[in-house]
Amino acid sequence: MSQRPVSARASSTASGGRRPRADARRNLDALVEAAKAVFARSGVDAPAKEITDLAGVGVGTLYRHFPRRATLVAAVLQHEIDACADAGPALLAGHDPVVALERWVHRYTEFVGTKRGLAEAMHSGDPAYDGLHAYFLERLEPTLAAMLTSAAAVGGVREDISARDVLHAVALLCQAVPGEDDFAYNQRLVTVFIDGLRTPPRP
Repeated sequence: MSQRPVSARASSTASGGRRPRADARRNLDALVEAAKAVFARSGVDAPAKEITDLAGVGVGTLYRHFPRRATLVAAVLQHEIDACADAGPALLAGHDPVVALERWVHRYTEFVGTKRGLAEAMHSGDPAYDGLHAYFLERLEPTLAAMLTSAAAVGGVREDISARDVLHAVALLCQAVPGEDDFAYNQRLVTVFIDGLRTPPRP
């Protein structure tokens, strides 16, 4: 099993070894949510004050929890990976398997398509990202595999594509294209890809 990346909560307690107080946990959660929104809007190099203003905390609170930008980026990514993985069973429980799969793929598209500068950051060699790619596959691949199996069982999607194929294909479709409204364009291409997943009509 891959090593779990350092979580947002773990990063805040690493120095003291104690669980954070309730107010500290609230600040931590607010910072991660704010960073998620700011990274989507302004990229991972956005000013710290833009994040803290949205979170409603001071810049000192940000640096107390996340002394380095890379640890904040990693915390946001782990939070997003977990949320995306948890969405799979919830969608399957409430929708037809094919509809659930389509909604999950668009949910995943939002995850990978709204993090400007993320690819460059993750390939920077910073140790804060060690284990993150393995964690990504460990959490998302089984979730998507279960959804593909359920959709294939009702004859809704083809059986010759793997969960990893879909994860990688959508990530490639979410690369920035000069002159296009990135996310809207990504979603349109992914919609075409989803149509291609459907079981072809019998001759």
